[in-house]
Amino acid sequence: MFLEKTAVMGEWGNVQFVNGWVSLRNVKMNVYCFAVDGVLIDTGSRSLLKAFKPFFAQADVDKVMITHFHEDHTGGAGYLQKKYDWPVYMNDMTIAECAQKANYPLYRQLFWGRRQPFKANPIGEAFTSRKANWDVIQTPGHAKDHLSFLNRETGQLFSGDLYVQPKTKLILREESVPTIINSIERTLTYDFGELFCCHAGYVEDGRDALTNKLHYLKELQFEIRSLQMQGYHEQEIWAMTFKKKYPITLISSGEWDSLHIVRSILHDEVGDITG
Repeated sequence: MFLEKTAVMGEWGNVQFVNGWVSLRNVKMNVYCFAVDGVLIDTGSRSLLKAFKPFFAQADVDKVMITHFHEDHTGGAGYLQKKYDWPVYMNDMTIAECAQKANYPLYRQLFWGRRQPFKANPIGEAFTSRKANWDVIQTPGHAKDHLSFLNRETGQLFSGDLYVQPKTKLILREESVPTIINSIERTLTYDFGELFCCHAGYVEDGRDALTNKLHYLKELQFEIRSLQMQGYHEQEIWAMTFKKKYPITLISSGEWDSLHIVRSILHDEVGDITG
């Protein structure tokens, strides 16, 4: 199978970016890395490393901050440590996992490559860059260790995979819509404007975009729970709520599916987040 890979570099104001695409037939996936004020946010996938190397080579960076452990965000970390000796920081709950040989499904290895082990430091609740102080916001749901980063001086929010798109149509098996709702609500208590998403890129009106996504997810949650109260079962609710099927569901053997949205809303409970 032949993968097409492309990448483009650019900047939005004070933020430099590289955006890479991996395509196979009718499935196309992308991921961004951002560099701002001496900080690199995420490292892209190993499959895109060759395409991202020119960006890394010209980036003026002191350290790397990781939003979460997924391979499309951490695939370049090992290379950057060896090549530039940049320290890497991330949520401490997945540091040990990332220091080991990667283990995830073959289709993800096909698209994103096989992440090499790397060493990371605990990120803590805040960090500083050259000219700014940053808040580290706990935003689990998409991944257990997911974090978002807020530049207090500029009001720029780097949201990892918290936003991605206005209307979520399918999620990973381990994702939780109720937890994502909780994370968006927490994030909206902070003062921010511009949003930088690792898949959507630059979102000028970030607060409005994230607020609209919250409203969509809450309405979806209400609709699904209402159908349950009317006596409909999981599979029936799924068929009534999500009509369209996506190629990635077949390719991933169901790891990506709209069914997981229904299941998480019907069954997941959200606990308190600390740390």
